[in-house]
Amino acid sequence: MITVTEATAGAGALKHLSDEGVSIWLDDLSRRRITSGNLAELVATRHVVGVTTNPSIFQAAIGSGEGYEEQLADLAVRGVTVDEAVRMMTTADVRAAADILHPVYTATGGRDGRVSIEVDPRLAHHTEATIAEAKQLAWLVDRPNVMIKIPATKAGLPAITEVIGLGISVNVTLIFSLERYREVMDAYLAGLEKAAAKGLDLSAIHSVASFFVSRVDSEIDKRLTVLGTDAALALKGRAALANARLAYEAYEEVFAGDRWTALAGARANKQRPLWASTGVKDPAYKDTLYVDELVAPGTVNTMPQATLDATADHGQITGNTVTGGYAQARADLAAVEALGISYDEVVTRLEDEGVAKFETAWQDLLDAVTKSLSSKGVDAE
Repeated sequence: MITVTEATAGAGALKHLSDEGVSIWLDDLSRRRITSGNLAELVATRHVVGVTTNPSIFQAAIGSGEGYEEQLADLAVRGVTVDEAVRMMTTADVRAAADILHPVYTATGGRDGRVSIEVDPRLAHHTEATIAEAKQLAWLVDRPNVMIKIPATKAGLPAITEVIGLGISVNVTLIFSLERYREVMDAYLAGLEKAAAKGLDLSAIHSVASFFVSRVDSEIDKRLTVLGTDAALALKGRAALANARLAYEAYEEVFAGDRWTALAGARANKQRPLWASTGVKDPAYKDTLYVDELVAPGTVNTMPQATLDATADHGQITGNTVTGGYAQARADLAAVEALGISYDEVVTRLEDEGVAKFETAWQDLLDAVTKSLSSKGVDAE
């Protein structure tokens, strides 16, 4: 539990971040976090105004079994399949978190107070199945502040358009490339246009685009280290920030264009950039690097607990650290390319690996739940 002293000490940097227009979302959820009051406490004392989940987070939470024993026993007695059991547990957690965050949702007019849940990662390359799953998840959670996470694969793009067109708010995940990010924004605008054609209230539809950060540095830094030259080593830790800053530049361009202006007149909401994967992977870097250096209005930073705590303790929020850095960002990525490291190859690899990691985590979760159901005398199919 967070003490009053700790909350007061951590209020400065997190409040400053919030005041700069960055929404702080927690990148974690578990039954224990909900029932212990920890999530409510983070909302009350740490400026947390949203929650994101993914298959890896649920694998860690449910795989431990803590807090899920009673529901697992009930599901076992009912003889449900393992897939149904997992969906019942994950949607229960998201529904409970959405209730905790509902006052934030109301106070911000739906902008924040959001809880995200991802479609089955095994559907990442199947458009129609993704659409069907998104509709089912929205129905199961049955809360206005839920966001359905859809991966930004090629198959995911038309799914984003269709789901937004149905009036369902979407968190687009696993974005690594600038080109794909522009395609995501286009898919969102197309979805809003479909929703408008149906007469839906555009002001009730929200979306964020989750642009992954630290994994870009991990992959490019590895290649820079192999090169080992002074020029290569000097670029370590710069590609991810450059990539994210240029994503924000693209966001500014798209949401100032004529197509957006027409939708804005119908009270549509901008699709905010969300900085994901903000925990540093390299211990040589400051643990708040991807928070301190990605401050810009109208963004979301979703942080794992360790990054949230580090920011509260020693984050250095010095105002907007994004919009003045576009020229340097382009120069940094160009320098990486000049060393023979292909940007396109890196981001394609990261997308493929991202989908594969979530598929593995989901399968691990299914295996753990299968074992739990079987231990209670039920064969899960």
